Amino acid sequence: MAALINGKEVSAKVRESVRLETEEFKKRTGVTPGLAVILVGDDPASKIYVGNKKKACLEEGFNSFEHILPESTTETELLELIKKLNADPAVHGILCQLPLPKHINERAVIEAISPEKDVDAFHPQNVGRIMTGNYKFLPCTPAGIMELIHSTGISVSGKRCTVVGRSNIVGKPMAMLLLHENGTVNICHSKTADLKAECLRADILVAAVGKAKLITEDMVKEGAVVIDVGMNRNEQGKLCGDVDFENVSKKASFITPVPGGVGPMTIAMLMRNTLTAAKTAAGEIS
Repeated sequence: MAALINGKEVSAKVRESVRLETEEFKKRTGVTPGLAVILVGDDPASKIYVGNKKKACLEEGFNSFEHILPESTTETELLELIKKLNADPAVHGILCQLPLPKHINERAVIEAISPEKDVDAFHPQNVGRIMTGNYKFLPCTPAGIMELIHSTGISVSGKRCTVVGRSNIVGKPMAMLLLHENGTVNICHSKTADLKAECLRADILVAAVGKAKLITEDMVKEGAVVIDVGMNRNEQGKLCGDVDFENVSKKASFITPVPGGVGPMTIAMLMRNTLTAAKTAAGEIS
């Protein structure tokens, strides 16, 4: 039976580390890290995420700047707000909650955020830095997953790693982070000819598709580390991941639950990125 990778425990350690570093940083510089979060529209799930980020900022000793905009906000208005936040020295990180309304060009918004304040690490400049390994920020979910893998004590180096999903937010950067730690990386997607065969080779399997219970017991190698990024609802409306947890946990050595696995790590790494941005602005990181 697999050991649970407890995202709540690992994230609490990261958050405590950030809180203590923030206290010292504020004493040294007199600067309080500031995170601006923009939400366009009234999507209930997005409102919850924004609320969680505000709470995390308060707990870490950060300043939190919320900008809740109506669904009718134009792209020009949103870009003008981002321009002001880019120029505000009290704001070290800017996060625009996705998805955006259909009338707003998501790429234009991402590219408008200053790379130095892009704590989501979605700006093309930061994406390029991740490719070369010369980065300050990492996308929060993949960075959190790496922390979870490290918590098992298992080294990525030399392991066969399969990432199911090729999104810009999780799948692609996840593959790069595993590669940076000398994993042999395989990316699977909707056009993969034999998903089961590819997954069965994996010592470390990351599922990030958004399809409930896609990964079944017969697709998992005995003793694999299984990371479930999915957040879905089953027929009963209960939260579940991309992995058939009940059965896959009988074969895996380590597995993340849903909820309580990857989810808490995303905000923890956002806090880490915001502190890094503040240190960079203060000249402590070049």
